[in-house]
Amino acid sequence: MKRAIYPGSFDPMTLGHLDIIKRASEIFDVLIVSVLNNKEKTPLFSVEERVIILKEATKDLPNVQVDSFSGLLINYAAEKDLHIAVRGLRAITDFEYELQLAQVNRLLSKGELDTVFLTTSLEYAYLSSSSVKEIASFGGDISQCVPDFVAKKIYEKFNAKR
Repeated sequence: MKRAIYPGSFDPMTLGHLDIIKRASEIFDVLIVSVLNNKEKTPLFSVEERVIILKEATKDLPNVQVDSFSGLLINYAAEKDLHIAVRGLRAITDFEYELQLAQVNRLLSKGELDTVFLTTSLEYAYLSSSSVKEIASFGGDISQCVPDFVAKKIYEKFNAKR
């Protein structure tokens, strides 16, 4: 059985993330989408809220599980006996950063963790969680960026009327 992890902050989860999740779920028998609890950042949503959002967004994908972790990806992957990480790429700048992370993870895991890159579908290539938060903070339209139920939660966080 081929199992993989798709780690990320998912703050907030976008349609680009969902696209990668759906496509990766067609490649792997089990895909674990795992929310990183990054103590260096001040997120819009708590880890628990992000897990709930991802569970709702993936409820129709039976081979997708949602979890969270803190610390190094390699430690979490080893704990869960996972050997493949999935990462999405939007642009060449993503590639440089993601390649470095993939190489470090492979080195630190002593070759136990490989990374598979999926390029983002063109309709989502412009999307980032940061831009979604910025647009929403000014009350802008994020309906083409996130599922409707996520947009509602984001606007509530910013007390923005839509």
